[in-house]
Amino acid sequence: MTTEEYLSTIDALAVRPFPEVTYVDNSGGGGPEHHLRELQVSRDFWDDDDGQAAVEAEAELRTCLDDLVARLTTRWGHAFVVDLGPYLSAGFKGEPVPEPLDHLSQQVVSMQVWPLPDRGRWLALAIGQADKELPLILFAAVGRASALDLNTSGRS
Repeated sequence: MTTEEYLSTIDALAVRPFPEVTYVDNSGGGGPEHHLRELQVSRDFWDDDDGQAAVEAEAELRTCLDDLVARLTTRWGHAFVVDLGPYLSAGFKGEPVPEPLDHLSQQVVSMQVWPLPDRGRWLALAIGQADKELPLILFAAVGRASALDLNTSGRS
């Protein structure tokens, strides 16, 4: 996909109503409080003994992410970084973690977030990987402002 196609997907996610029930499809999923899309997925790394393929795949995804971040920053201002470690820890302790933060925290260390206060939502981009042999994924996620405790201005 091209940057324009990714931006079109992001724009659609930002305004699309949240589904009434949780679902998973071949490009992500969603639920009553969120949308999640896998914008780009690398190959897996089961046979990447020297790690070179993973390094190259991460560089490719990082280039795409950086391009999207630049475009969204022009549109919505600078993103802020959300550390997903506390959400992962909370989930391990059995505490409720709202989606898509629960799903993302199991694969992503941090995400770049743009508040969409006029919509009561936020949009995030991140690169993640569930395990070193599995593909790297460039995620786009949209969630309710309350999932990140954002106030009406969009900042926590």
